[in-house]
Amino acid sequence: MTETQYGMKKATHSLPERSILVVPHKDKNLQVSYPAFGPRGYNANVTEMNKKYSHSAERPEISFREPMTSESIAAVAYGFGSKGDVDAKRDILDPRWLQLGRIILTSEGVFANPPRDAQGNIFSDEKSLKALLNRVTNVNGIYLAPNNVGFAPYESFTRGVQDCNTFAEGGLARLLEHTPAKMAEQLRAIASPKNYKNGVNVWGFDSVSTPVVNVASLFFSWVFDERLVVDGGGWGDGGGWGDGGGYAFGVLRSGEASAQKSK
Repeated sequence: MTETQYGMKKATHSLPERSILVVPHKDKNLQVSYPAFGPRGYNANVTEMNKKYSHSAERPEISFREPMTSESIAAVAYGFGSKGDVDAKRDILDPRWLQLGRIILTSEGVFANPPRDAQGNIFSDEKSLKALLNRVTNVNGIYLAPNNVGFAPYESFTRGVQDCNTFAEGGLARLLEHTPAKMAEQLRAIASPKNYKNGVNVWGFDSVSTPVVNVASLFFSWVFDERLVVDGGGWGDGGGWGDGGGYAFGVLRSGEASAQKSK
């Protein structure tokens, strides 16, 4: 007969710990994972976001969701280039790259943060995507729909090498930041000569005959003459710039954030 062990069995921490970074986003507070998830391919980073983590006694179990492009931009813009504890230029963009979120390249332009069906599948049929825009007003050359969904025609932005103002005033930057303003202020600050003296290279945003679901990314590379690169060619399973994968900020699930506020 096996002897039974009686007495106290102390609790142990079984969940990995994750810190939370709070940043301003569209007049609200956005809570994201810190550090960012990675370096991995984007789909692998999203898988990690969905796992359970522990933050504190008040937040013993949390998880994160995939970010919208504007949320990733808000997170990366916070303390950018400040050389403090939170510096995404130093820790993410310069050594690797930041995965902003899902985009779809089409024959006429770029969709950002495409909607999903009840099973979680991304709408990638061009006819269905265009139907989403029928009830959306054109704002300064781009289309902004609810839930961060948007569309920028190729003619609304410049591709290739450009200065930070040209980029920030273009439809792509305003689409990714999901702003109706005439300039994407956060991306302009990130791309400023103070951070990237040779400007911006918008790369990988090309017309395709069949819609392609990709991941938009930001990074710095000597190959691109010390410019900020805005890349539309990243794949969910990898296939981004360089080797070893990139980083992505997970957003604290809203139900968990709301539960903490009510305590």
